[in-house]
Amino acid sequence: MKEYLPRIADIVLSDGLEAKGAVLIEGPKWCGKTTTALQKAKSVVYMQDPLDKEQNLALAELNPLQLLKGKTPRLIDEWQLAPKLWDAIRFDVDKRDEFNQFILTGSFVPADDMSNSHSGTGRITRMTMRPMSLFESKDSDGSVSLRSLFGSKNEISADSNISIEELAFLICRGGWPKAIGQSQRVALQQAFDYVDSIVNKDASRVDGIAKDPQRMKNLLHSYSRFIASDAKITTIRDDMVANDVDTLDYNTVYTYISALKKIFVVEDLPAWNPKLRSKTAIRTTDTRHFTDPSIATASLGIGPQDLLDDLQTMGLFFENLCIRDLRVFAEALDGNVYHYRDKTDLECDAVIHLRNGSFGLVEVKLGGSAIDTAAGNLLKLQERLDTNRMKHPSFLMILTGTKYAYTRKDGVHVVPIGCLGL
Repeated sequence: MKEYLPRIADIVLSDGLEAKGAVLIEGPKWCGKTTTALQKAKSVVYMQDPLDKEQNLALAELNPLQLLKGKTPRLIDEWQLAPKLWDAIRFDVDKRDEFNQFILTGSFVPADDMSNSHSGTGRITRMTMRPMSLFESKDSDGSVSLRSLFGSKNEISADSNISIEELAFLICRGGWPKAIGQSQRVALQQAFDYVDSIVNKDASRVDGIAKDPQRMKNLLHSYSRFIASDAKITTIRDDMVANDVDTLDYNTVYTYISALKKIFVVEDLPAWNPKLRSKTAIRTTDTRHFTDPSIATASLGIGPQDLLDDLQTMGLFFENLCIRDLRVFAEALDGNVYHYRDKTDLECDAVIHLRNGSFGLVEVKLGGSAIDTAAGNLLKLQERLDTNRMKHPSFLMILTGTKYAYTRKDGVHVVPIGCLGL
């Protein structure tokens, strides 16, 4: 059996079980939800097990509490195949009146037949699990701790061991657990297989509405072309028309994108709305991102050498990789990740905002002279914030694909992604 690599989600899951009767782990398939849940579970029911699937689904309809019997915490894997389990678990948690009872995993959001169900607030807490960060896959040494940046203003100093060639490979490999430690050929194949599954099965299964495979391929291709941008859906639709019929309408594209969000393939970055010193219109369009950059490279049919031949394009996919890792870390820090852009086109690629009001500003640059420009943007944004109405930024950071981590004279931290950890 392959060695289990500890996940940051282990921490989030433990915290959730200590404070609630049940924890729902959501996220894309193949990201390791079940394996992580099994590290804590004392018993399990697999809703997809071919030997028991029909019986389990029947029990979920007739006597769902029967499926909940077993040592706790009990794992209900792919629970959304039987949505009625939700209310049964909520009821049983109330009845038992104890924490640490159930773990649920799900790789897609159930259809609308849950509209009359209780939200589960107070009984069931949710967590999102994503493909592995470079820190979790041991590609980053974690010598610069994001948690510590929120706690101190100290200078940093570290070296990254990731070369530009290795970084191109890591973008295309992605954070899929089955790809970690494999040969380059096998590792790169995982993302292509994942995209094939999306196109041919998963996107249609989530809402029961058949999706045209070629049209879904076209959408993934166009979405990938606009990665790390604030392209509107109408813009994506127009790009698709070149490879589709002219009758392709906005609602169809929206439906397809909605399906990708429900299976955690697309994970756009929402806009941050801080308190500013002066009235400045903030652009609220989401930034387009995938839950893992390898989905985009596989959708475009490109590999590491293609990225190395076009560093400008590589920089966009690198941004998606950095957003993935920051989201993984933010989950454990009780935070969320946003982006900022205003009417003057002043922007910040990532804002990590914690529940306690602390936040850090992050620009993502593959390297080169862009680092100076990025530092200037961060300092300009910091100056615009109304710190009488909100906290000062805990840190300003440029996340890079370079070798050295250091603190500039202006206080901005330059951190290679190969050094960043929780």
